[in-house]
Amino acid sequence: MSEVPETLLWNLYMRAAEARRARTVLDDPKAVELVERVDYPFEETFGPPSPLLAQGHALRVRTFDTAVRAFLDEHPDGTVVTLAEGLETQYWRVDNGRARWLCVELPETAEVRRALLPDEERRRTLARSALDLSWRDEVDPAHGVLITAQGLLMYLRPTEVKDLIAGCAERFRGGALVFDAVPRWFSARTVRGEMRTAGGYQAPPMPWGMDAGELPKVRTAHPAITDVREVPPPRGRGFYYGALAPLMRWLPAVRNLRPTMTAIARFS
Repeated sequence: MSEVPETLLWNLYMRAAEARRARTVLDDPKAVELVERVDYPFEETFGPPSPLLAQGHALRVRTFDTAVRAFLDEHPDGTVVTLAEGLETQYWRVDNGRARWLCVELPETAEVRRALLPDEERRRTLARSALDLSWRDEVDPAHGVLITAQGLLMYLRPTEVKDLIAGCAERFRGGALVFDAVPRWFSARTVRGEMRTAGGYQAPPMPWGMDAGELPKVRTAHPAITDVREVPPPRGRGFYYGALAPLMRWLPAVRNLRPTMTAIARFS
């Protein structure tokens, strides 16, 4: 599995670790299955899974799930485009049996994803960079389109982020983009190589960061972007995710200290 970026495997490892818990915040048996199938030294590479990190990652994932479910409720025959989702298993958690799914992946990751999660009639993987906007030609917008960029934009340069968001808004009028972002302090620390887990895993550089108060600036990417707002994560277990984290979202002095936020941009 050396051809798969460590970030994809770390995300899968965290999801599976949380899904195995008795009082899990994320029911994801497919992630557990993948970790058991994949020949990769997860614990040797990443260390024992951190319950705090695993739960935080799972709650972010559930935030995306909530947005996709809401879209499918309104557009049951629509298309969900997932940009660079790696080994994400969202399809098995939220699919409604009718929607179309297109996963846009870099060629090396697409090959591994197809091997582990073979394409089906309504779900296929396209080997192409998300920045190559020709992937838009593969999408039928007739029944509605939702694009997700989970764990992607922070790894791009600011100009690339703007061009990608603008490209989605330009082509998919009436659609929406769900994405996550890290605050500027977090971005800066990754660029300096200072973000490392207790298990020794170092987060790769994330050159694009955006504080919570900057969210309205996303509308400047394209005139078709009519609304941008944060998607609140669900409450989790324990004091931090059950009480403190939800409160931090509303306190201006600390809301930018959160390591991540999820937002949705809607297009006219």
